[in-house]
Amino acid sequence: MASYRELRPGQTARIHVHDAVTGEDVVVHESADVLFEAPNWTDDGLLLNGEGVLWSLAPEAGATPRRIEHEALPEINNDHVPTADGRTVYFSAMDGHVHRAPAEGGRAQRVTSDEGVWHFLHGVSPDGQRLAYVRMASFDEPGRLAVIAATGGPSELVDTGEGHVDGPEWSPDGRWILFNTERWATEPGHAQLARVPDGGGRVERLVTSATVDWFPHVAPDGRTAVYLEFPSGTLGHPADRDVSLVVVGTDDWSAPRERIRLQGGQGTANVNSWAPDSRRFAYVSYPLGEQSPAER
Repeated sequence: MASYRELRPGQTARIHVHDAVTGEDVVVHESADVLFEAPNWTDDGLLLNGEGVLWSLAPEAGATPRRIEHEALPEINNDHVPTADGRTVYFSAMDGHVHRAPAEGGRAQRVTSDEGVWHFLHGVSPDGQRLAYVRMASFDEPGRLAVIAATGGPSELVDTGEGHVDGPEWSPDGRWILFNTERWATEPGHAQLARVPDGGGRVERLVTSATVDWFPHVAPDGRTAVYLEFPSGTLGHPADRDVSLVVVGTDDWSAPRERIRLQGGQGTANVNSWAPDSRRFAYVSYPLGEQSPAER
C-alpha cells in the first residue's frame, strides 16, 4: 500500500496560479489521478510532489506535469525547497531524512545523519548555505526549529519557546526565520505566525488571530506574504478542510489584502510558492465532486 497521499473517489487536484495584484486565479492543471502537492516556483516553472516523486509543470493553462527522474532518492513528501538559482532541490523523504538532488534529475545524496528523528525541511537560506527544518523525535512531542549546514553535519536548535513549530523559512533578506508556533496557544492546536532573528533572539508574533494560521511565505521582494488559515479549533494542518489563503503586506500582517477560500489544507501550500516576479504564487486545491473549470 502506498504511503503517499492519494485522491479520494470523485476528488481532483487543481494546481492554481494566483496573481496577488489583480486577483486573477488560473487553474493550470487538474488531475483526477495524481494527488499533487506543495508547489515551488523557479525560473523554469513549478515543482510539485505526487506519488512520492518530484514533477515539473509550466505555470500556464493546459500544461502537463512531467515526472523528474531521481536515483537513490527515497519516497518524498510535500516538504521540498529549491535553492535560489533553482539548480538543486532539498527534500524531506519518508526515511525521515533530508536529501538533495539536481532539480533536472539525477542522483540524490542524503544530508542529515542523525538517526531516530524526523527532519521536515522548509527553508533554504538565501545564500544556499543552510537549511531550516522541524526536528521531531516522535509525533507525540512538539516539533522544534533546527538549522543545519546544507552540506550536513551537526544541527543547531533555535529557541522558540514552548509549543510545536512548523514551516520555518528565511525572509528574502536573510535576517529572519518565519514559522508558525503554538507558544501562545490557549487551546490545543492554536498556531500563530511568528519570526525569530537568524541566529536566535526574541520571537516576534506577526499577527494575533482566532484562526489557526500556518506556513507563512514571503515573496522574493519581501513586500507581500501569503499564509494558510484554518478554522479555530483545528488540530495540526489536516487535509480536505475549508481553508483560506490570506494575502498580506509584510508591513502589516494584521490587514488582509485578499482571502482565497478553497477546499484544501495539507498539500495546498506547505512550502514557498511565490514566483520570481513577486506578484504570483501557486497553490493546490482539492475539490470533491465538483465540475472542473472547463466543464462549467
